[in-house]
Amino acid sequence: MNEPLHFSTPDDSEELARAEVYGLLAQLFYAAPNKNLYEQLQVAPTVAPSPGAFLESSWSEFVAATRRLSSEQVADEYAALFMGIGKPEIFLYGSHHLAGALNEKPLVALRDSLRQLGLERAETMAETEDHIACLCEVMRYLIAGDDVGVSNLAVQQRFFNGHMRAWASGLFEQIAAHPGADFYRALSLFARDFFAVESQAFDLLDT
Repeated sequence: MNEPLHFSTPDDSEELARAEVYGLLAQLFYAAPNKNLYEQLQVAPTVAPSPGAFLESSWSEFVAATRRLSSEQVADEYAALFMGIGKPEIFLYGSHHLAGALNEKPLVALRDSLRQLGLERAETMAETEDHIACLCEVMRYLIAGDDVGVSNLAVQQRFFNGHMRAWASGLFEQIAAHPGADFYRALSLFARDFFAVESQAFDLLDT
């Protein structure tokens, strides 16, 4: 998932900006950033890549963290927080947060939703579909995909509310509160704020 990062220009649509943020979150929660991606982050503008003044503070803190820490430090932090031997410090899977264990009913429901969208897990994918990175990648696709029957606001709202909203913000708060989190604390606070903006926007679709 460590592909080149492209920030929106002022002329790009808000939808493209949203897709880019989800894509970035997918990359950084799936694995520690590679050297190329990290160098791009270190020179990123401090203006948030997705519109909204609410995001500016947490995005600026995130960019500041990339400039303060080395990529090796970030890789070590990722391993310490999310990998570990046996039980990781923090689980990145929806089933764990919703049902208290891995591979439970929330994952079954998610797989059913993905099948309805015509999506399935790649054989090369090491993580289950309820990993936060995988869910962010699905959201990126639902925003940026070419199939308007799938890539539309109604489907985005249904997927976000059904499979992410109930637990993702709690995950971000858990990461931010962990004493070993530094880079991922800053990233999680930005993700928390971004998800808050997304939640508010989806709520407005029902008014």
